Amino acid sequence: MQNYLYEFLGTALLVLLGDAVVANVVLNKTKGQNSGLIVITFGWACAVLIPALIFTASGAVFNPALVLGLAAIGKLEWAVVPGYILAEMLGGFVGAVLVWVMYKNHFDATEDGDSKLGVFCTGPAIRSYGSNFISEVIATFVLVFAILGISQTSVGDVAAVGTFGVGSIILACGVSLGGTTGYAMNPARDLSPRIAHAVLPIPNKRDSDWSYAWIPVVGPICGGLLGAWLAAAIF
Repeated sequence: MQNYLYEFLGTALLVLLGDAVVANVVLNKTKGQNSGLIVITFGWACAVLIPALIFTASGAVFNPALVLGLAAIGKLEWAVVPGYILAEMLGGFVGAVLVWVMYKNHFDATEDGDSKLGVFCTGPAIRSYGSNFISEVIATFVLVFAILGISQTSVGDVAAVGTFGVGSIILACGVSLGGTTGYAMNPARDLSPRIAHAVLPIPNKRDSDWSYAWIPVVGPICGGLLGAWLAAAIF
């Protein structure tokens, strides 16, 4: 149960910090309004790094796509997979609600529905479901393959150094691979906050773009499995 609690808390903290940096950049009248993509990518890298440094006992997974990838290559028991995924999805929802609480006045002061939705979940720069799906597959493949690659090197023997390496991977994915779909790479950071957007009483919000919602779920799962299988084959 401790591991499930850690996955819940870690994912909640990850989404709170990650979605909050987007809120700080895109919502009206914030201190960081219009500070740009680089701020968002650095914020998301730290959002993953900080809970990973705290909740190491559970493996600091915080991502259903990574959970499935690890289980597929025998690095996580299948028996714990449902509990991990449920804890992460619930954590993502709670983290997103906390972002709304934190920035409620700024949500109220923002008229653009796309910006409000963008705080909670990803969307494509150019909507093309095939290309968008491939983008999420590639980004998550890189994420999982690189995480497993770091874990088998001498750097990975030092837990803190290895964890900082994961933060670097997130930063690299953001600045290099995030321009097409916003690099979800994680169903718990996208679907759960999307559900929060749908149910929260946000004024003048748009729909939650459910026609796109499958891409940041299925794409990362496919990419995570491919990355894990290749890492297992090579390393």
